[in-house]
Amino acid sequence: MSEFHLIRHCSPTLASLKTGSLFSCHVEDMCQLRHVLRDINLRLKGKGLRVLPVRFCKGKALIYVYRPRKLERDLNNKTAAYILKERGYKGKSSQCIRHLIRRLRDAEEFPHEIGLFLGYPSEDVKGFIEDPSACKCVGHWKVYGNEEAARRNFAKFRKCTMVYSRHFALGKSLEKLTVAG
Repeated sequence: MSEFHLIRHCSPTLASLKTGSLFSCHVEDMCQLRHVLRDINLRLKGKGLRVLPVRFCKGKALIYVYRPRKLERDLNNKTAAYILKERGYKGKSSQCIRHLIRRLRDAEEFPHEIGLFLGYPSEDVKGFIEDPSACKCVGHWKVYGNEEAARRNFAKFRKCTMVYSRHFALGKSLEKLTVAG
C-alpha cells in the first residue's frame, strides 16, 4: 500500500469532508503492510485520523481510514444507533469497529451497515437495508433520502480527490494534505 492509495481513495476523509473511507490493496508482505500503517498512523495521529486493516483475504487487504471524533458523532445518530443495535453492536465507536471487523471476517456478505462507518447518511443506509430497489440515485453511495444534498457531496468529493491528486503529484506531502480535525 502506498500513500498514493490514500490520496486516490480517501481524499474526502483526509480533507475532513467525510468520516471514513474504505479501499482494498494488494498485499505481498503482511509485516510490511503493518509497518507502513503504523508509520502513517504515527504521522497523522495529530490530525485526528486513523488507518486500520479491517480484513485480509487472498492477497488483499481492506483498509479503513477514518476520523474517530466524526465516527463517534455519526454512530450516535438515532437512526444509526438503531441500525447498529439491531445488528448486535454495543458501546463506543471503538467497540463498534471491532464488531464490524468480526462481521467483515465472518459474514458471507458485506455488512450493509458499513455505510454508517463511512459517513453515509443514516437514512440512506436504512433505505438500502430496507428496500435496495428504491434508490433515487447512485454516486459514492446509493441515495434513498436527500438526493440534492447527496449530489452536492458527490461533486465536492470528486473535486477534492482531483485537487488532492494534483497536489500530491506536484510533491505535497500526505501530512500537508491531511486537514486537522
